[in-house]
Amino acid sequence: MTEPTTPTPGTGTGATPGTAAATSGARPLEGLRVIDLASVIMGPYACQILGDLGADVIKIESPTGDVMRHVHKRDADTIGALALNINRNKRGVRLDLKRPEGRRAALDLIATADALITNMRPRALRKLGLTYEDLAADNPRLVYCNAQGFRSDSPAADYAAYDEVIQASSGMVDLMRRVTGKPYYIPTTMADKVCGLTIAYAVLAALLGRERTGGGQHVEVPMADTMFAFTLVEHIGGQAYEPPAGPVGFPRSLEPGHAAFRTKDGYACILPYNYRDAEAFFAFVGHPEEIEGFTPENFQSKIGELYELLAPHTDGHTTAEWEAFCSQHSIPFAPVMNLDHAGEHPYWSGGHMLDVQQHPHVGAYRVIGEPVRFSDSSFAVRRPCPELGEDTESVLTEIGYTPEQVNAATQDTDDDGRDRKGR
Repeated sequence: MTEPTTPTPGTGTGATPGTAAATSGARPLEGLRVIDLASVIMGPYACQILGDLGADVIKIESPTGDVMRHVHKRDADTIGALALNINRNKRGVRLDLKRPEGRRAALDLIATADALITNMRPRALRKLGLTYEDLAADNPRLVYCNAQGFRSDSPAADYAAYDEVIQASSGMVDLMRRVTGKPYYIPTTMADKVCGLTIAYAVLAALLGRERTGGGQHVEVPMADTMFAFTLVEHIGGQAYEPPAGPVGFPRSLEPGHAAFRTKDGYACILPYNYRDAEAFFAFVGHPEEIEGFTPENFQSKIGELYELLAPHTDGHTTAEWEAFCSQHSIPFAPVMNLDHAGEHPYWSGGHMLDVQQHPHVGAYRVIGEPVRFSDSSFAVRRPCPELGEDTESVLTEIGYTPEQVNAATQDTDDDGRDRKGR
C-alpha cells in the first residue's frame, strides 16, 4: 500500500495516487490529516467519518490499545467486530504517552496535522501537556476538538461519562420513563454516535473557517450539552414559553401505543399520519365508523386514541398486503427488519450498505457502507482496520524519525515503571 507523502507541518498530507480505489473525482477531504487521539466509540466514529471522506487519519493508541478492539472478537482474532468498521481508513500508531519519547512522538505527529480529536478528560490533557494551548503554539493552524461528558468549565468536567450517563443526564431516560413507566436506556449508543456526528461537522466547520481566517481554533463538544439540545428539538413543548405553557414532550412520540403493529405474518410500521390516511385505513379494514370523532383539525391531539384503534385491525392482513395498500394510498409504511437478516435484504445489499470484503488479518467481514453519496466521489475502504500499532514505524519515519528514534518512541512501561523488555 502506497504511503502518503511527508506533509508540511499544519497543512495535512497530499493523498498519493494509488492509496484509494479509482473514483470519478477526489474524495472531499483528501489532503487533510486528522489525529485520532480518542477511544471507545464517539471520537473514533467521528474520525471514521472523516477518514471515509478522504482524510489521512492517524489513530494513536496506548500500549494496550483501545478497549473497543476486543468487542465481539472471535477467539482467534485480535480485532473485534466493532473495531473493524470504526477504525477503517485509519493508520494505527502505538505510543505510550506517559513516556517522554512517546509523548514527543505524539507532539511531532500533531504538529503535522490539520485537526486533532480527543475524548480525554480535561485533567488528563493538562497532565500530559496536550491542551489546546500546549499544541497551538507549535501548530497555530490546528483545529483541536475535545469531547468529554460535560463542559470543561463546569464542576462535572472530569466526571466519567459513558453513553448511559449521558442518556440519563440529558433527559433521554426520562422520555423512556414517560412512555414505559421505567427509566430504560435506549438500546443503542445514541449519545456516543450523535456526539460523534456532531464532532465531525464541528471540525469540518472549523476547518472551513480556517480557510477564511488562516488560524485554527479550539472546539469543545460536551456530550451532555449536545444530547440535551438534541433531545429538546421536538420535546421542549410547552416549556418553550416563559412562563411555561405546559409540560415537555412531543405527543406523537410519547403515547404508549407508539409502536410497530403486528401483522398476520410479522410486524410493520403502519403510520396513518393524517386524517385522510386514517380514513383510508379504516375503510380498508372494513370499519369506517372508527374514524367518527376525528376531524382534520383534532387529529393530532387525538393521536393516542388513534393508536389504540389501529392495533386490533392490523393482524388481519399480511405484511405484503399492508405494503401494497399503504403504497397505493401513500401511507407511511415499512416492515420491521430483523437485523440478523439485514445482509440478505435487497435494499441494503443493493445500496452496498453491507458488502463483504477481505481483511488481511480477520478474513471476510461485512463493511458498513457510507450512507452519504457524492456525485463526484465514491466510498471505499482504502485501509482496513489496522492491528494495534501496525503503522507506527512507517508513520514516524514519514515525519523524519530515525530507526533509533522510532525504537525509543515505541517503548512502553509497565505500571511499576519498567519498560516491557524488563529493564
